[in-house]
Amino acid sequence: ISTELDTLPPSCLLPKPPNHDGPLSIEMSNHLPKTSADWLKSNGLKAKKLCLYQVLAPNAYALLEEFVPILRKTVTSTLHEKAMVQCEWHDGTVKNVHVDPPILYNYQKQLGRAVLALEQRVEWLTSGSRQIWGTVCEKRQGPAADYWGTSPPEVVILVDVSQMNSLYLIHIQHSLRLLLEQQLASKDSFNIIAFGTDVKPWCKDMAAATPENLQDAWQWILGLNCGGSRNIMGALKLAVELDLQAAPGRSQGVYLFTSGVPDQESAAVCGYVSESCAGGVLRLHVCLFSTAEPPLQDCIPPRFATAAETAATLRELARHGNGRFYWLREMGNVESDDIDALLAEMEKAVNYSQKCALLVDSLAQRTGRRQPQCDRTLQTPPSRERLRPPKLMAPRPTALMLARKQTRGDGLDDNTMSQKALTWRPASAKPNIPPAQPMRSWGSVDTDAKQKNKPEASQAVFYTEDGNSVGTVFKTYPKVKSVRKSIPSAALPKEEEFCSTKQWLKKFSIQKLKLDLHKLVSGPDCTHQKKLVPTVHKKVSAKYCTIFPSIQINGVVKHLQLTVRELEQYVTQTERVIRRYVQRMQWLLSGSRRLFGTILEKKVCILLDTSGSMDPYLPEVKKELTSLIWEQLHRNGVSFGLLSFSDTVLAWRGALAEPTEEACHDAVQWAAQLRAHGSTCTLEALQAACGYGDTLGIYLLSDGKPGSSCSLVLREAGRMTAGKHIAIHTISFNCSDSAANEFLRRLAQQRGGRFHRCHADLDAHLVAHRMLTDGFSDEDDPVLPVFEGDDLRKLVQEIGKARRFLTQARAFRSVLSLPSIVLVRPTTGAQ
Repeated sequence: ISTELDTLPPSCLLPKPPNHDGPLSIEMSNHLPKTSADWLKSNGLKAKKLCLYQVLAPNAYALLEEFVPILRKTVTSTLHEKAMVQCEWHDGTVKNVHVDPPILYNYQKQLGRAVLALEQRVEWLTSGSRQIWGTVCEKRQGPAADYWGTSPPEVVILVDVSQMNSLYLIHIQHSLRLLLEQQLASKDSFNIIAFGTDVKPWCKDMAAATPENLQDAWQWILGLNCGGSRNIMGALKLAVELDLQAAPGRSQGVYLFTSGVPDQESAAVCGYVSESCAGGVLRLHVCLFSTAEPPLQDCIPPRFATAAETAATLRELARHGNGRFYWLREMGNVESDDIDALLAEMEKAVNYSQKCALLVDSLAQRTGRRQPQCDRTLQTPPSRERLRPPKLMAPRPTALMLARKQTRGDGLDDNTMSQKALTWRPASAKPNIPPAQPMRSWGSVDTDAKQKNKPEASQAVFYTEDGNSVGTVFKTYPKVKSVRKSIPSAALPKEEEFCSTKQWLKKFSIQKLKLDLHKLVSGPDCTHQKKLVPTVHKKVSAKYCTIFPSIQINGVVKHLQLTVRELEQYVTQTERVIRRYVQRMQWLLSGSRRLFGTILEKKVCILLDTSGSMDPYLPEVKKELTSLIWEQLHRNGVSFGLLSFSDTVLAWRGALAEPTEEACHDAVQWAAQLRAHGSTCTLEALQAACGYGDTLGIYLLSDGKPGSSCSLVLREAGRMTAGKHIAIHTISFNCSDSAANEFLRRLAQQRGGRFHRCHADLDAHLVAHRMLTDGFSDEDDPVLPVFEGDDLRKLVQEIGKARRFLTQARAFRSVLSLPSIVLVRPTTGAQ
């Protein structure tokens, strides 16, 4: 008996579901099958106009900037904090939104109904054959062509019956049974292809999806046996041949059901699928069925891959076939493109609902702050007498007024006569110094002054339509100037500017971008104060010093009042700035700028050292000079002249030339004939260059000290350029002599130029590439190279400063995130 059992396939010993070998129970679907992407086009949030921004758009107002002629400046609109709420829009902008709670309440109810519909579709997709195969969305022809579509659909099923699936043949057969019963009956035609090492189709051609053909296909499926490897490429080729034999205009869907990677290379299979599905109606959908149990010992797959690698390979195959990907285990779905699209829509609805709740809460909080003031106003409404304007007081009588009353005989009592009469004087008389008025108290003046300077809110009272009810409206609000500094958004340029690093950093340095961390945490409200208490005879910290963490900035203790969110914003902005700095460094190290730096002037003269010491490096200098001529001079329209100096000075032309193509070709040919020999006559070369004009930029390239005295060259260079707009830029090329480099640096600084040093063996591009790819998690890794040139040195210093700020901000964020720090309100007796 054991011998006979060994000859039987493993599938014969597997348990079978009820009525597994019986005929099919075919069901006809009455609904139009759609993918989730197509279903959301008509039933999603956007289609039903339930997008939050669509609801808020009628009551949303963007910030405006207009030029006010009276003020002679551009003014930005401000938010009326009592009427509107600021909301971040989907494009990143901030708009002022008028919150209407009834509308948002109704909107949330509609969102709830939309989420319920999405949940019902997810439940429908996880039932029956749709849990395994998804929705077979190919459309039907016939009398209902207007409803189902005009393209006759064809469905091809590719089934993996390799030896690795021998223990799961019953699962495969049951999955095919569900598909035949529930979805294929509504299709135009179909075919089934089983593949192991060999490819076996059920029918040579496409067959109509009639009940008889479906039953015949099921009987053929029951006779399948597992064996061989996974020849997915052969099965795909046969499916594509069936597609080519079909009539033009037919839409064909290929459904691949497998449990592993193909025998062939993944790149070859994906390339074939991408070429076959490009521009046509053929789509490849992949259904992955994976198990937790390992295959049999005698089942060695041709290509091994883990579960994650298998899913990634088949997912990529579905993407190349313009189809969908499904991943199923014994316990249920792991991944489904249809369900993932619905879950993403549900998450979007939940996000919209949370934003609605935040808007309503923000409005409720603001209403709660105003409510006590409104209640006090409404509890004691003013009477009509109080609303009438007060009567003006009679002017104080003067001596002239009293005399006239006595003349007319008006009765005046003693009290009236005893009033102090103001001394009358004509308008032309000189005023007398009024007598000093008695002061109420010495401290009342300061109090009154403080009250006058204190901003107060003014109100206007009006009668409403309901009887004697009185309402109030605020006319002005106190403007409280906040000393708290917010994290700005860095405005960085996208294109590189032809300017020096000094000029560039004047606009985009850390300080100009307002990202100096020390200033952000050094406001007046961050000061750590200690005051001497006479009773205890010692200095005691301020009352709330124990609430905020204390940090030390430049030797001074400060209180960290930035929140974790603000520090995260600072980290994000600083990383953007460092990335832009590194890109600028890459630009300065690319092309001809690596050797000559950036050409700033519109008229320049290039001085090349062709002494004997330059012989090993002259070919490289010629190559870089050619790049300079075409990349910077010709492209930017810079008039230029060329001089070479060794024992003597050789000039390309006697005057500056326009950067035409003929002149640039001639300059390149002249530079190619240069030879290195002799000594270095730097002073004579500078004298010749100064003869080209009074407004000029001189770029001197040399590898050492001049043949004459360095002090003589510095003195004569100052004399020759006195009163002229001539800048001398110096370039040190492969010079290791510190004295020579110091001479070139002093020459550039003395004449308003820049010093640049080119290192042939310094690979700074690798460091920049590592920083851009690996990020800025470590302040000291990678280590930036040490540049001695002015442009690169200043830029690297700014990068180092930004990296230090970034490290400090992350440290501050970690301090605020520690669970041991609890913000506890101090007791009443705390100092």
